[in-house]
Amino acid sequence: MALLLLLAMLTVCAAVPQDLTGKMFTFPQQTNTAHVRLTTTRQNLRAVTVCLRSFTDLRRTHSLFSLATPSAFNDFLIFKNAPSDEFGLYVRDKHVTFVGNNYKINTWHSVCSTWDSTSGVVQLWLDGKPSIRKFVSSGSNINGPIIIVLGQEQDTHGGGFDAAQSFVGMMSDVHMWDYTLNPYEIQKYAEHLNYTPGNVLNWGRLEFQTINRVLIEDRQKTCV
Repeated sequence: MALLLLLAMLTVCAAVPQDLTGKMFTFPQQTNTAHVRLTTTRQNLRAVTVCLRSFTDLRRTHSLFSLATPSAFNDFLIFKNAPSDEFGLYVRDKHVTFVGNNYKINTWHSVCSTWDSTSGVVQLWLDGKPSIRKFVSSGSNINGPIIIVLGQEQDTHGGGFDAAQSFVGMMSDVHMWDYTLNPYEIQKYAEHLNYTPGNVLNWGRLEFQTINRVLIEDRQKTCV
C-alpha cells in the first residue's frame, strides 16, 4: 500500500508544469532509449507551429521533434537529414525535404516549422530565415492520443526507437502552438526577443518526463 501511494505521488509530481527558462535538455550519448516525453492536453490540431533550439555535432540523420498518433507515427516530425543543408519534415506520414539551409555543427540553431491543414502547406525556418513553402498534407487534422518525444524518432506510437536516429547534444526553448505563427513572431523567437509562448507546449510551463540518461542543466552561453 505504501509503495502504491509513493508511485501515485511521483506520478502527480511528474505532471506539475516546470519553468525551464535558462535550462536545456542534454542528451549525452547515442542510445535507443533516452528521451523526453512531453505532455499536452490538446488532442486535435488543425494547424501547428513548433520551435526549438538545438546544438549538436551529429553529421548523421537524427530526430529533433517527433509527434505520433496511433494512425500516423510521423504525424509531425522535424528530422535533420545527413546532408548538412537538408531537413526533412513529415506531416500525417507525408514527407517533404528542404535543402539549401546554412546549418553548422557545434552551433546553437533555432528551428521552427509551420503547417496548416486547410492549405496543406509546410514551411521551415532556420535561425529566423524561411524556406520555400511546400505542400505536404491537407484535409485532415492531427488527432490524438498524441505522444510527443524529444531525442528519439517514433516508429511506433510511443516507441520503435533507433539509436542511429537518436539526438545527441543539447536542446532548449521548445514551444508548440495550435496555429501558424507569423514570420514576425518567428523572427522574434530566433532573436531571443519577447515572443508569444506556445499554447500547446510552453518551455516556461512544461509538463514532461525524462527517460534514462537525459540531463536538465543550465543552458550554456558563449561570448561572441
